[in-house]
Amino acid sequence: MSHAPLPWEVSRDGQPSLAEQVEQVPTDPGCYLWKNESGTVIYVGKAKNLRSRMRQYIKLTDDREKIPMMMNEVRSFDYIVVENEHEALVLERNLIAQYHPYYNVDFKDDKSYPYIAITESDVFPAIKFTREHHKRGTRYFGPYTDAKAARKTIDILRKVVPICSANCVEWKRTKRMLAAHPDQEDVATLFLANEGRPCFDYHVGIGPGACIGAINTVDYAKNVSQVERFLQGRRHDIMDEIKDQMHEAADDLDFERAARLKKRLEALSSLNVRQQVIFSSDVDIDLIGFYREETISAACVFVVREGRTIRSAQFILNKGLDVSEEELTDSFIKRYYEETADIPSEVDIAIDLQDAEVLGEWLTEEHGKVTRLHRPQRGEKFKLLGMAKENAMHALKRYMVRTGYDDERTNRALMELESALALNKPPMRIECFDVSTIHGHFTVASMVVFTNGKPNKSQYRRFKIQTPLKEANDFVSMSEVLSRRYGPKTMADRRFGSKPDLLVLDGGKPQLTAAIEQLSKLGLDIPCCGLAKSDEEIFVPWDDTPIVLPSGSPSLYLIKRVRDESHRFAITFHRELRGKAMTKSVLDEVDGIGPTRKKALMRHFGSLKKLRQASVDEIASVKGIPREVAEGVWQTLRAWDEEREDEQRAANGGPSSGSDKAPLEV
Repeated sequence: MSHAPLPWEVSRDGQPSLAEQVEQVPTDPGCYLWKNESGTVIYVGKAKNLRSRMRQYIKLTDDREKIPMMMNEVRSFDYIVVENEHEALVLERNLIAQYHPYYNVDFKDDKSYPYIAITESDVFPAIKFTREHHKRGTRYFGPYTDAKAARKTIDILRKVVPICSANCVEWKRTKRMLAAHPDQEDVATLFLANEGRPCFDYHVGIGPGACIGAINTVDYAKNVSQVERFLQGRRHDIMDEIKDQMHEAADDLDFERAARLKKRLEALSSLNVRQQVIFSSDVDIDLIGFYREETISAACVFVVREGRTIRSAQFILNKGLDVSEEELTDSFIKRYYEETADIPSEVDIAIDLQDAEVLGEWLTEEHGKVTRLHRPQRGEKFKLLGMAKENAMHALKRYMVRTGYDDERTNRALMELESALALNKPPMRIECFDVSTIHGHFTVASMVVFTNGKPNKSQYRRFKIQTPLKEANDFVSMSEVLSRRYGPKTMADRRFGSKPDLLVLDGGKPQLTAAIEQLSKLGLDIPCCGLAKSDEEIFVPWDDTPIVLPSGSPSLYLIKRVRDESHRFAITFHRELRGKAMTKSVLDEVDGIGPTRKKALMRHFGSLKKLRQASVDEIASVKGIPREVAEGVWQTLRAWDEEREDEQRAANGGPSSGSDKAPLEV
């Protein structure tokens, strides 16, 4: 069956179509840039084989949800050929930084994050707080996401290791003097002793006195090295050096200097006490956790050095569930490690990346030492990775509250639903129903309510289906629950709230048909739709063709959330009924067990599962349960377990244990 030509299959202005142009792309490694009608770059990608990768977009064999929408905007492309995958990765990051394409993963606010920098190219390097990270001759540590924490780190550092501040007026004057007399750099200490002026920090004892030649370049370089190792997390080395210096000063009877060194050591020790020890070995790793919403996400990086978490950083990203977890992780790693000089020997993430080897090679080149990507599956690293994900979740929630992101998105979702479903007004009150059953048994229905786009749990209701059913019948069940919810008596009950602006059914055409018929019988005119699970298609009464909301749109996110909440609420009630029935039917088989003893057992053990795991002695320890009754409970539960195993084996085509006893009622 033929289909209408897609935009990239159509020739324009006498030029070959995009599909035809892609066939002329070389098979070399490189980067490709998709552009829209105005020539704006909307996506940048890399490939080992450019033609093969770009064909996946043209043929829609790339299964990412955003691809069809993106390709509908594409009108042209460029590509750049490089030598290998590694060069392609570096070029991709540079192009993304240059163009900020809409469909690429990037930081949401794209602000300049704080760094701590050391001006290494100066004769007397200084420390500074900065938001730029590109000057040559300057080494950057970060990024930090808490500016206050970065400034505090600098303050603590300068108390521990004397080093000039780049904000110091006298340090700036010293820098200008040395720049004006480059021939004096070799004798900078003597030159400054004659020409310099002491700064305020030197007077109060936290400055090294480079401005007046109080410290030579060799000793000052040692201080700079200590500061850099501190920022890299190498604190044990610094503490050992300070201890040696303190003992040396004491041996020389220089007790004043020894006392100053002792105070520095205590400052470092107190800082280490505050850090949480998480590993028994002195590992250097970064652990990156993500938390995703529909079109926004957060990343949290735990920076672990010498077995301690020295800092964590949170970032908000402009993509969420609308891209794959692999794409989100891959893009973040490239962006983050492009901007930090502090690269560990191991980066832990929650998934396996297809480009892990190439990324590892790139990080190794940046690091100067071998760096690998690792996916922990158990142990301390796995646990800490879960903590990183939890912190990412809190960071995202804080961002959404702070910026009003959720409210703005919800308002847009309601307006989009009004337009897409041809409603008379935005659906400020949405009611959604779902039916849950198992072969017609324990059939229940849920009703969830969203008011102003948010769950209104005080209005949630659940129903036991009263119509006798020999098998699952969603049509009958939905008709019953709607007749009970929208019957005259219930509609007059204030506890059920007002009539909804939109009725959503979890299901497709059958559920929608049942709803329309029932509402017609009741004489009610309520806008309704059905949401199918498979392709997220929305069925409406006035059109045989289902509506497909744009992938990643606020309206699709909202209606899916409503549907998923109704399903969760229904299945929870269904399991609750099954659990109660299971407990009742099994224990009713035991002689000597009545309502009081049954209640005592369930109160003591909390669930049938825990009761099944209990020994005879544990059951007999329950107050009011005689030994012989406990043995009867234990034997009955064992027999019930065996029968369930038989049923499972039979379902799997295996032999049963040969018991002829009829199955217990469940």
